[in-house]
Amino acid sequence: MHTFIKSLVLSLALCFPAFAAEPVNVNTADAATIASSLKGVGQSKAEAIVAYREKNGAFKNADELAKVQGIGDKTVAANRELILVESAPAKGR
Repeated sequence: MHTFIKSLVLSLALCFPAFAAEPVNVNTADAATIASSLKGVGQSKAEAIVAYREKNGAFKNADELAKVQGIGDKTVAANRELILVESAPAKGR
């Protein structure tokens, strides 16, 4: 039983890095990547972010995400360290 508990603890410890969210560039990421990276943002909200970006151009800062329907200031604040707004590379390069 003692070996089982050690194995279980080790297994859980190794799993936690897989659940750690990675920063995401909201100017280049697809909806699935945004949904899996940002807290409180599911697939439909992530699709709204991509649609907004395609219609209005790249986000200049994280606060602009609050302009997307369904994304509020609290969601932006909760994810601020995970939101990147780097420019997309120019096409054809």
